[in-house]
Amino acid sequence: MKAVAYSIKPFEKEFLAKANQKKHDITLISNPLVIETAIYAEGKDAVIVSLNDNVSADVVQKLARYGIKYIVTRSTSTDHIDDVAAAKYSIKLSNVPSYPSQSIAEHTVALALALDRKLMTADRRSHVFDFRNDELIGFNFFEKTVGLIGLGSTGLATARIFNGMGCKILGHDLSFPKDIPYILPATLEDLLASSDIISLHIPLTEDTRHIIQRDTLEQMKNGVMLINTSRGGLINTKDLLIALKNGKIGYLGIDVYEFEKGLFYEDHENDMVKDPLIKELLQQPNVLITPHQAYLTKEVLQEIANKTIKNLDLAQLDKCDGDNCTCGQNCKTHNLDGIKNDKVDAGR
Repeated sequence: MKAVAYSIKPFEKEFLAKANQKKHDITLISNPLVIETAIYAEGKDAVIVSLNDNVSADVVQKLARYGIKYIVTRSTSTDHIDDVAAAKYSIKLSNVPSYPSQSIAEHTVALALALDRKLMTADRRSHVFDFRNDELIGFNFFEKTVGLIGLGSTGLATARIFNGMGCKILGHDLSFPKDIPYILPATLEDLLASSDIISLHIPLTEDTRHIIQRDTLEQMKNGVMLINTSRGGLINTKDLLIALKNGKIGYLGIDVYEFEKGLFYEDHENDMVKDPLIKELLQQPNVLITPHQAYLTKEVLQEIANKTIKNLDLAQLDKCDGDNCTCGQNCKTHNLDGIKNDKVDAGR
């Protein structure tokens, strides 16, 4: 099968090559998919995209004009793809249904620990030989209450780590997992009011967009730590800034940002005009921002590459994967890999 992969970063190439084993003719380009670059898909059977690509209705229409039959995304989330337009032009879609959740969980806890122990400040000072302990006081996680909003695979992996640190774990999920005695079920209101650390592990949907906003922020403890490694749109950034400035949020660690599209994954150091909201966030001393890298481990990159190539294999056979297809059997009427958004891993 002939395919073109957009928005390829240098570190992805070796993993895709290892997974592909020269089975498919894949052109790797660093350009993002936009209306102007859709022409690179001419003569191909499939496009391989990422969250950073524009797969809107106009772009899908142009891809169809160039003969594209398959869109394969190297992400769990598919909300960057206009699936209605894809169906209109009989273009089949596939995603990476899931990948090892430990990477996200470990990054979540890393953000929390770095914020608590003021590691950014300590490191910055040490580089200029300032070894004072002033303003570096943290707190013990032992016996603190951690509230996890979302208990899919990543939420559960995060819970295991915090439990090992001696934390009390509160969990809120519409489908609460069974037989995990160290996670106590809580309403969203109780979780917000009782937690010292709150971490988000849910997908971005119409129901979850801005789940963290003025009203929910006001329900939290003063000085609470808030961590988001899921999707930026879960938080209303303008309301968040107010909460940071008035002390409601004492610590903020985010690996995602509400307006990250076109910003994250690229070097904007020399831009004359910079995103004003994230610029203001970065000026706060109690904020740690990483550029959507929580998934970025060797193990996950290989898993994503493997499943991406598997989706091309299935596309070439023009059938579903019986293990993942929503109908439970091989067919030609459903998506190639049964596109689904794992309720926690979505957004990667």
